[in-house]
Amino acid sequence: MKYLKVILILTLGILIFGGYLCAADLEPPSYPKEEVKFRIPIGKAYDYTKILVKRAVDGDTLLLENGERVRLIGIDTPEMHESNKLNRDAQRSGQDVETIKQLGRRSYEFTKKIVEGKRVRLEFDVERFDRYKRILAYVYLLDGTFLNAEIVQQGYASLMTYPPNVKYADLFLKLYREARENKRGLWKD
Repeated sequence: MKYLKVILILTLGILIFGGYLCAADLEPPSYPKEEVKFRIPIGKAYDYTKILVKRAVDGDTLLLENGERVRLIGIDTPEMHESNKLNRDAQRSGQDVETIKQLGRRSYEFTKKIVEGKRVRLEFDVERFDRYKRILAYVYLLDGTFLNAEIVQQGYASLMTYPPNVKYADLFLKLYREARENKRGLWKD
């Protein structure tokens, strides 16, 4: 029992010291003295400049290779599954739930075709996460395609702007109006 305690203490010391050495290459952030916090870096840092999209969850949400979910900033696609939002959207729009689900499936298929299984670059705005702990991002394919804008431009999303994340709100509004006027995507019917 005595040796087990010694081994545990040594292991903890090695982990703390190892974490310190890993962080030693980084320039430490400066904090006012009253806010100094000790942190040990844990886990893998991901390169969001070329991360793989494992799958599209729906028309405006992606699952990355590291298990994180990304919510595309500035756009909103119809729901595919039963949810409170689906019911709210049905009441607000006057459309029946099944019609909204079908539109959601079309948006999902469009997003899936463009991005699933591809590497992307994430661009962040003011806020990094939403209330569901999803990453909020503008997503670019490595060929330069701006995914959020492409989904709107092709008529598979409406706009959803939540300040302070409004970097491309004007662009999205212009693309949305063009898609509606030209009856693209979901606006064909």
